[in-house]
Amino acid sequence: MTDLSQYVFPNDTPVAMLDCVEAFGGLTKREKLYAHYLAQASFAGGLIVLFQTSPESPGIYLLLQRVFRNHSIEDLKTAATANGVSDEDFQAFLVYAAAFYSNMGNYKSFGDSKFIPNLPKEKMEAIILNSTAATGDPGSVASLWKEVKDKMYSLTEREKELGLGEKGTTTYFSPNCCKRDADIAQEFMVSKDISPYNTRLFKKDDPSTNLPTYEVRLAATLSEDGEVPGFKGKQILGSHQYNPKDVVGPITFLVTRGDYSKLMEVVAQNIDKAVEFAANDNEKQMLQEYRKSFQTGSIPAHKDGSRFWIRNKGPIVETYIGFIESYRDPSGMRGEFEGFVAVVNKAMSAKFQRLVDGAEHLLAHLPWPREYEKDKFLRPDFTSLDVLAFGGSGIPAGINIPNYDDIRQNEGFKNVSLGNVLTAGYKDNKITFLYEEDKELYTKYKIPSFEVQVGLHELLGHGSGKLFHQKADGSLDFDVSTITQTETGGKITSWYKPGETWDSKFSSLASTYEECRAECVGIYLCLLADVLKVFGFEGDEGDDIIYVNWLNMVRAGLLALEFYSPETGAWRQAHMNARFVILRVMLEAGEGLVSIDRVQGEDKEPDLRVKLDRSKIISVGKPAIGKFLCKLQVYKSTADVEAGQAMYKFYSDVNNSSQPHFLSLRSIVLARKQPRRMFVQHHTVEQGGQVQLKTYEPTPGGLIQSFAERFPDGYLDSVVQDLWEKERPVFPTSV
Repeated sequence: MTDLSQYVFPNDTPVAMLDCVEAFGGLTKREKLYAHYLAQASFAGGLIVLFQTSPESPGIYLLLQRVFRNHSIEDLKTAATANGVSDEDFQAFLVYAAAFYSNMGNYKSFGDSKFIPNLPKEKMEAIILNSTAATGDPGSVASLWKEVKDKMYSLTEREKELGLGEKGTTTYFSPNCCKRDADIAQEFMVSKDISPYNTRLFKKDDPSTNLPTYEVRLAATLSEDGEVPGFKGKQILGSHQYNPKDVVGPITFLVTRGDYSKLMEVVAQNIDKAVEFAANDNEKQMLQEYRKSFQTGSIPAHKDGSRFWIRNKGPIVETYIGFIESYRDPSGMRGEFEGFVAVVNKAMSAKFQRLVDGAEHLLAHLPWPREYEKDKFLRPDFTSLDVLAFGGSGIPAGINIPNYDDIRQNEGFKNVSLGNVLTAGYKDNKITFLYEEDKELYTKYKIPSFEVQVGLHELLGHGSGKLFHQKADGSLDFDVSTITQTETGGKITSWYKPGETWDSKFSSLASTYEECRAECVGIYLCLLADVLKVFGFEGDEGDDIIYVNWLNMVRAGLLALEFYSPETGAWRQAHMNARFVILRVMLEAGEGLVSIDRVQGEDKEPDLRVKLDRSKIISVGKPAIGKFLCKLQVYKSTADVEAGQAMYKFYSDVNNSSQPHFLSLRSIVLARKQPRRMFVQHHTVEQGGQVQLKTYEPTPGGLIQSFAERFPDGYLDSVVQDLWEKERPVFPTSV
């Protein structure tokens, strides 16, 4: 029987405001207009995530928008109370709606599990059908409710989490696709040099041939045939015959464009408006290339935009937009739409710049041979930003982009730390799984230590390491005769062939493996006094920062068990999988470095406590993490999928075969889990060339109001409605 508590947001789920008032107030009129139009583009593009999450998400969104746009929450509650809805049930309704908006769909952005309303279906119905929206247009609202209500509450095995085939729900692929289909499509796309970032895959079976036809659909405003810039005369759109490995007979691939076309057009229109207020030519050309990419479906154009973005050093208003992170694609390659606009925090950015200034020195301390490091460190921009607008499924604390391997390795990248996310989102309501003697220190230094970790994770984690490539002419970009494969002691025998990337080789493992590598770099390099000094910590306080950073990683590894699914044996969140792996490595190091103790809690129920021996961090922890980190880099550099996968899966395994019996500990972790904060964001309004900033209460109601007012004229509702109707033949909402 399903434990429903794991699939609902409790009524006391905390909400925090991402405060950007002071930072926004310091902008000029021109900068405010630039930020405003990019915020509009980001929020409109964020609606694409509805279609990347689940078949029912667009319909639930339309229903909620109808209800909240036509009704104040106070009046809605009055009507609900008159129809037998309790205060507790109404609060559960608000929390569900706020969670849906925050995650841009009915699956958690951090964890990929479905969530359902924490009130009975009949109470939800009473609230919706007695709203002003329903009484004013009963047929339309009732029809929407009928269409989504069963899916809203359904928790079949396949619906419990995101996944491919029978393992879960996905709309990156048509429902009849499985892993084999994903692999065949990827093989075809590599052969044509087509990036999967802005694509979805749809399969049609042909009974007459027993062979499928695949449609690779590019996101774009244009749907007709024509040129896709960046392919140097190659005809990308149209029909292709391809013979995959181990398949008899050619398979037809049809490459089309026009996915999410009307939403893409709104994004592009706002980018056009922002160009007028760009601060320099790099910003203008960046936006023009993004516009070209969104219009034509060209990832090469987006890559060109990213190149201009890298060159745009030290902007006051920072932004990035497109199909970015591949965490939620079950095959680990298709990007979720994301757009953000943020304002630079100059004081914190100065610290990060000092970290950049010392990067070459710090990279020399990493545990792999110099030959496995980039030939030249490409000094990036590294800024601390206060988020003004973030459109997508969730808001991270730090970002290292672009995610294009060739650009990161040969041309550069940028790092951003989202300061108001750190301060608003990383405060524990209740500190679990620590001994009392650790709690005070942990409370004092959790956020400062996390700032150190984020800085190292983004700059020297994601920014380090070389990939060994074979060029198109057959030559290698490394000296195979002199470089030793550190784990075998012999020569390097594998590398990336032309057209292969980190994502395409390591596939669904790539994201969590890379996050693990970056997290290890963070805890490994935070041991250096030079790093701590950059952030203003020395002596005993520096030692406390190290201890809390390592302790936080140990605790996070235990908390990660919430994001493991015993039913499928799969991890639902890349970062948490990574942290569990690191905990396993620390436990394997032995010598009392880390222990996990079963105790009785104050409530007399089973509880857990983690303990880290701070006297052994340097002597035991550092060499263990260093050895593991070296393996991570060597397998990544050499494209050794087999060895990397075997090692990572070993440490990812959750079982009861040995101490501390993690599988049995999972029930205790679940029983004591704390809900993640939801974020309320500002909204900007332009009138007569002036931009005003709107602020909302840090409550579920305030979060809901921000979304109801974000798209006030209803036009984008009609766009979502139109796209949803076109989706339903492929992704029906009937259970």
